[in-house]
Amino acid sequence: MTAKDFSKAFTQLANKPAKWAKFVKHNKPTERNFGFGVTRCGVCGTTRGHISKYGLNICRRCFRANASKLGFKKLN
Repeated sequence: MTAKDFSKAFTQLANKPAKWAKFVKHNKPTERNFGFGVTRCGVCGTTRGHISKYGLNICRRCFRANASKLGFKKLN
């Protein structure tokens, strides 16, 4: 079992409900109420480079790809 492949661990824990509950309790992601991890891109789901102005709620990379579809014009 490698660090990236937990499939063997999941099959072993599926048969042991008490150990599965303990595993989930200590390894689930933290629920965020504020800060960096709360805002996510609506297109790709990343938390980096988030633009929330005008209610866009997308990252800068998705904005560049979809700006013309959203009605923005590039000025030179």
